[in-house]
Amino acid sequence: MTVEAFFIPAPPGQRLALLYRPATTVTLRGALLQVAPFAEEMNKSRRMLALQARKLALAGFAVLQLDLLGCGDSSGDFGDTSWQAWQDDVTLGYRWLQANFAVPLWIWGLRCGCLLANETVSRFDTSVNLLYWQPVISGKQFLQQFLRLKVAAEMIGSEGKGVMERLRKDLQNGIPVEIAGYSLSPSLASGLETAELRPPAQVGCVEWFEISNRTDGALSPAAAICVKKWQDAGLSVRTQVLSGSAFWQTAEISECPELLEATLQALSEVRSR
Repeated sequence: MTVEAFFIPAPPGQRLALLYRPATTVTLRGALLQVAPFAEEMNKSRRMLALQARKLALAGFAVLQLDLLGCGDSSGDFGDTSWQAWQDDVTLGYRWLQANFAVPLWIWGLRCGCLLANETVSRFDTSVNLLYWQPVISGKQFLQQFLRLKVAAEMIGSEGKGVMERLRKDLQNGIPVEIAGYSLSPSLASGLETAELRPPAQVGCVEWFEISNRTDGALSPAAAICVKKWQDAGLSVRTQVLSGSAFWQTAEISECPELLEATLQALSEVRSR
């Protein structure tokens, strides 16, 4: 297994890509495009994503990790990007995999990365499999939670009255807002707010993972409703609920080994289903 770093030209500038390539002695079984989560969740998740990418590559799956516009070492600033531009980047990564690997393709999303991937697959001309980790069901609800970080910060030492209304008014008037060190552009906010995890077209199988401390081992209510809609639409969705650390939001960088093993097992079983 090797890890190759390179840039893919894309307006404006270029996107940093990391390719986890299986050894030539290993049978190539598939290729995945990893779509990262939003803002600080991306930083918290980098270790888990790297661990999973290595494990998959050792088992014969190529994994492409792409820094989106304004993220990581790709061109641009976070505050200058948009939901549309990020969809363009997901399409870019998918087309690159199509051109370089004649194997079944997967889009692997985490949190808001699932929302972004879900809205992008409608552009594809071929069926793609989906691997979703802890998918965000509603972009509107997620945006509300993200804006609350600013509200909480401004409430320290003051009453913080009207902060949420002011933030939304600024975004509606085309004014970026600064939240937890990230400049949120109106175009990114509006795209995120309208995103929902609707049943997509052009999709093969779906492997859906959720980490939960629920004693009944069931999906969260929102996820259960969403999965039923997908299954009612004729999609093949297999879900697994694991107990472990919510690594995308823990104070310290953490891991969930159970998720790594379960993901590899699920992808390995797909051909036999």
